Amino acid sequence: MERKRIDEVKALKVKRQPSGAAVIKEEKTRQLEKALFEEWAATGYAAMNMENIARRAGVGKAALYRRWGSKFEMVSDVLPRVGIKLSRAKDTGSLHGDLTLMLRYLRALLRHRLVQNILPDIHAEMLRNPPLAAIVRTELQTGRRAQAELLFQRAVTRAELPADIDVDIACDLVGALVYWRLIVTHQRADNHWLEQLTRLIIQGLGGQKTTPSQNPA
Repeated sequence: MERKRIDEVKALKVKRQPSGAAVIKEEKTRQLEKALFEEWAATGYAAMNMENIARRAGVGKAALYRRWGSKFEMVSDVLPRVGIKLSRAKDTGSLHGDLTLMLRYLRALLRHRLVQNILPDIHAEMLRNPPLAAIVRTELQTGRRAQAELLFQRAVTRAELPADIDVDIACDLVGALVYWRLIVTHQRADNHWLEQLTRLIIQGLGGQKTTPSQNPA
């Protein structure tokens, strides 16, 4: 009888399923994040809901709610992470190179079909949704500006810009003109235009004249 009981216990151990919370799969999380931006671009923030995000991602609602309890919670988590990741301040060795590279990254971002639909909606929604506005300003915009600040601080250290430049205005210059051209007026921003903008920003800040040969590869 003792032997039989031991065999029964072993069998139970083999059959028993692990207990506790369901495992969060990274691949499914990425699917949901992608679906968030697709749904946002299609409907706008106000009309967006969790059920449609789950349906678009091809996953059950339970999988979505295990990760985020509401669309605001989801946006608060995903938007800053994705936005800051897309803002880069690589050190190319020169202000001209750094600035050209950052403007190219920004141009690529603003040309994206989802971004072109979502950005105007974000700015409209921020006027009537203070919690969302706080997330965008304190998480997303602060992170992006920190990257631009680093770029200009390196230029000051290299003596490419005066030490007394207004870094706040310099950061505004990096994003504002590209945003206006691509999102507001829907004009082209080819490499020649970006080169002219790079020179304008550097010279406007009191920097040295630059040449296209200093562009990053």
